[in-house]
Amino acid sequence: MKWLLLIPLLLLSGCGLRIDGQQYQTQQPPLDLVRFFSGEVKGWGIVQNRSGNVVSRFTVTIHGDYQNGVLTLDETFVYGLGDGVKQRVWTIQPQGSKTFAGSANDIPGPARGQSFGNALYWGYHMDLPVDGSTYNVKFEDWMWAFDSQTLMNRSYIRKFGITFAEVTIFMQRQHTNNEITRVPAADITPI
Repeated sequence: MKWLLLIPLLLLSGCGLRIDGQQYQTQQPPLDLVRFFSGEVKGWGIVQNRSGNVVSRFTVTIHGDYQNGVLTLDETFVYGLGDGVKQRVWTIQPQGSKTFAGSANDIPGPARGQSFGNALYWGYHMDLPVDGSTYNVKFEDWMWAFDSQTLMNRSYIRKFGITFAEVTIFMQRQHTNNEITRVPAADITPI
């Protein structure tokens, strides 16, 4: 009989967290999706299963181009552990000052996004291949800007409202030969 009391607790703990974007409205610097992803961005990421074990490790190179009101992100993935999609191309359109709609070659339906100060929410469904089967899952991505060159992405992969995997990606804009990087003197630590 004691195990019957545990069932509601297990169901509640499996549902995962819900992030409230409103708390980031005044956080700085604001995350400008189009500006951040215009040009080349490099990312380093891991996928963790429900137990917290790393099941995939990857790098991603993103080439972004904004033309005629459409942001195109051409993503190329290389895996150091595990396997997954090798390339994805997103097309994203601003729908207003703080909302976005998008699609990608392996995303069956529309993706929707909303910005909140230094944070951005991006939600969509994906047909995810796992061990010879395909599962339609929901991705809830949250991105937070550290500065104009750096952001962190956390993705929660859910099925039936239960989080069964999480993705963490650190992303950094890459400078072209025409850009000059200046580091404030206060940020330089003597050796």
